[in-house]
Amino acid sequence: LSEDSIRHALRNHVDLFDVGDGMTMVIGPDRSGGLVEVGVVERYDDLYVAHAMPARPKFLR
Repeated sequence: LSEDSIRHALRNHVDLFDVGDGMTMVIGPDRSGGLVEVGVVERYDDLYVAHAMPARPKFLR
């Protein structure tokens, strides 16, 4: 996924999941409207993207 698509999904998220190990999975649309999952980890008051891909069915509910 492009950085622009990731930022768009984070700004316009529709759901959040705590997936453990300090990671939150953010579900939101990319620029074309397709849902993506972005795994973020907070460290030192900043968010870091650790994972990004088209949303898997287990996160679509």
